[in-house]
Amino acid sequence: MNDTNHSWLASIKQELESNILGFWMKHTIDETNGGFFGLISCDLTVYPEAGKSLVLNTRILWTFASAYRMTGKDEYLKIAERAYRYINNHFADHEFGGLYWMVDALGRAAETKKQVYGQAFAIYAFSEYYRATGNEAALQQAIELFRTLERYSYDQQYKGYFEALTREWQETSDNSLSEKDLNEKKSMNTHLHVMEGYTNLYRVWKSDELHAKLKELIEITIQHIINANNAHFILFFDEQWNGKSEHISYGHDIEGSWLLVEAAEVLGDEALLAEAKAIAIRMAEATLNEGLDEDGGLFNEAGPEGLLDSDKDWWPQAEAVVGFYNAYQMTGDEKYEAAAKKSWQFIEQFIVDKEHGEWYWSVTRNGSPSDNIEKVSPWKCPYHNGRACFEMIERLTGASPTH
Repeated sequence: MNDTNHSWLASIKQELESNILGFWMKHTIDETNGGFFGLISCDLTVYPEAGKSLVLNTRILWTFASAYRMTGKDEYLKIAERAYRYINNHFADHEFGGLYWMVDALGRAAETKKQVYGQAFAIYAFSEYYRATGNEAALQQAIELFRTLERYSYDQQYKGYFEALTREWQETSDNSLSEKDLNEKKSMNTHLHVMEGYTNLYRVWKSDELHAKLKELIEITIQHIINANNAHFILFFDEQWNGKSEHISYGHDIEGSWLLVEAAEVLGDEALLAEAKAIAIRMAEATLNEGLDEDGGLFNEAGPEGLLDSDKDWWPQAEAVVGFYNAYQMTGDEKYEAAAKKSWQFIEQFIVDKEHGEWYWSVTRNGSPSDNIEKVSPWKCPYHNGRACFEMIERLTGASPTH
């Protein structure tokens, strides 16, 4: 490793342990009601009455299980155990299976619909907790959730997975993941994270049924979800895979490029891996050419008429580091390595909150923090930035993840 990469690695490790993991351990523990606070503002104001989301809690579990698996530090294990207990005690639906989307501040079910995206993150988190600890119950929970999704969410006619179902796993007209998402039957985002969850589960549970489903998901992503003409994700669909949006999400494109390759690597299908790598390189190239600002920051969204959102949210910056470096590893083209390093420099200069810790939600195009106050929230979690650090530590040191 050259001197430049040595200093890069050192700054990533410092950011991970001191500013990201350290922040979550210090500021987010809810000693009164259990688990973690559902909302903390960027000036560290805690909102103890805020609800708690499945996304936040499963991502905390995944992050700290992964941190423990990589470092062996007991302080990370304690946070993972806390998250695991809280999810089981408050989010698990013991009557109908699966997990609730939201609980209130006291841990009582608040939004009981079964959002498939949330179930996917539970699979991702439970399988990571098993990887880190060998907890057999967590592995069985991940397997049971996989089978539940296949039973209720899988589209037998057109393949893929429906967005959401009622608490009882019946059809619902309330599909959208958040206020800014379209109310369509299928989405890129849910399929991306089901694939991610299934990939992590397949690392530890090499079953034929999961192999078949993960392979199909990779194929669906290549055939239907990536636009073959421009190498961008199509974001929303009806049941028959007719596209319902022309928006481009640069963060999802660059994130998906490396997650697709990871899924194919873990699956072990050489022909499919070659196909995944080819399209992933095109996705990274398109993001580099269209989505990257001169300062190394990644824009949020564009449409047919051009840039729609010139803000730079925290999570696309994290994914850009990994996605561009992954493209560099596949091609040897130094422009991707340079882009990854520039993305990290942008993070250090503009996205890291040097006063209160962790990362801002976003900055405007001129680099000043945007007006979003959320430091911890249903969507603001340690997963994108924590995972980017884990990935880069593994990639820069040549430590291969356990496939």
